Amino acid sequence: MFNTSIAKLSTASAVVLALVAPSVYAGAIHDASLFTDNTLAANDDGSVGPVDIGFTINFYGVSYNQLWVNNNGNVTFTGPLSTFTPFDLLSTNIPMLAPFFADVDTRGSGSGVVQYGQDTIGGRNVFGVNWIDVGYFPAKTDKLNSFQLIITDRSDTGPGNFDFEFNYDRILWETGGASGGSGGLGGNSARAGWSNGISAAFELPGSAINGALLDGGSNALVSGSRLSNVPGQYIFEVRNGQVSPGTVPEPTTLGLLGLGLFGLAYSRRKV
Repeated sequence: MFNTSIAKLSTASAVVLALVAPSVYAGAIHDASLFTDNTLAANDDGSVGPVDIGFTINFYGVSYNQLWVNNNGNVTFTGPLSTFTPFDLLSTNIPMLAPFFADVDTRGSGSGVVQYGQDTIGGRNVFGVNWIDVGYFPAKTDKLNSFQLIITDRSDTGPGNFDFEFNYDRILWETGGASGGSGGLGGNSARAGWSNGISAAFELPGSAINGALLDGGSNALVSGSRLSNVPGQYIFEVRNGQVSPGTVPEPTTLGLLGLGLFGLAYSRRKV
């Protein structure tokens, strides 16, 4: 239906933020203890919101000061999202930031739970979400993933400006059992990226490709980076409402017709 293509990501060596990782978490995840004030109880496909971000962001001309934290590896700005099989972020009408859109299930013994909150880093207001040591559907914990989203107020550079970062320490599973996967692998694999829901979107290379985003994969999330010299850290700067291209091409332009129907094609009842 849509003539879109995933923008290609190249590794950047420039450091635009100084980020320090605590000893508790090796890798790109940092300051995780700042985002533990609120907890999304162990669940499958749950959400919480609207949650205050703590500042106002301008995302492609729309101002947001609240969002929904969704168990399945993403946050959305216009309502909760329970969809568990990842749909094409380049063809959705849902404004969202999705560090790892897949069927996270935190009900299993040994799985961590999703935590989130507001704080400050380097004197700047931040909102962060931790998905640390989380399992996959149905309540499986033989493989656990750890990733994080941090949104940083950069109104010091202009009203509504912000940065967001995807941080990855470990990605061992890519698919839930209701999305065609077996043992967390194969099927309709995870997607990572963002969409403004109207005119622009981006997916990291390897999204929806079996095995690509996993540790050791051809596009392993823990090995790549964007605007950072920390492996597993992808930083996006949003200025005057638009994601700055940085070292990647301009985000893909979306068509408008029928966008709201795309994600529904992937939903089906879990058993």
